[in-house]
Amino acid sequence: MKTVVICIFYFSFISGFSCAQTNSSAYENQRNKINQLLDDRSSKFGQYDNSLRKHSGIFGLKTKKDMQFSNDILSEIVLADNHIFSELKVLLDYKNFEMEEVETHSETFENRIDKYMSTITRIQQENERLKSESDEKDKKEHGMLIYLIALTIVMLISIFYFLKLKKLRKIDN
Repeated sequence: MKTVVICIFYFSFISGFSCAQTNSSAYENQRNKINQLLDDRSSKFGQYDNSLRKHSGIFGLKTKKDMQFSNDILSEIVLADNHIFSELKVLLDYKNFEMEEVETHSETFENRIDKYMSTITRIQQENERLKSESDEKDKKEHGMLIYLIALTIVMLISIFYFLKLKKLRKIDN
């Protein structure tokens, strides 16, 4: 019985573990994607910083083209930030999903354990009931055996007594 319970628990744990590994790999892939986006953003910010320092106009002033180039890079940074935020939301959704899945597995395992415990308790109670019935039956059989032995002894004594009486009567006759 214990072996069956352990096997069932083991297989349910293994299936939950493989599912968690799948989710963890998706989570890791998402993290790597976000890290790549952050690296891209850092490089764009470096480009923006360089474009702010660039002064290609007369007397070392910024030209309209320089400012437009800086604004374009800044727009790309904003788009990259928006993309990072959306990917972070996906990452948080993965994490929330994993947490919910762990809670679900935990509740499932707790329910299974509770059911196993109640089944074991029920089987133990049934075993105790059967033992008490067996003990009562053994006591009754033991009592019947003693009664039969006593009856057999009484019958043998009676037969022996009647035979003695017959012999005594034959001798007297």
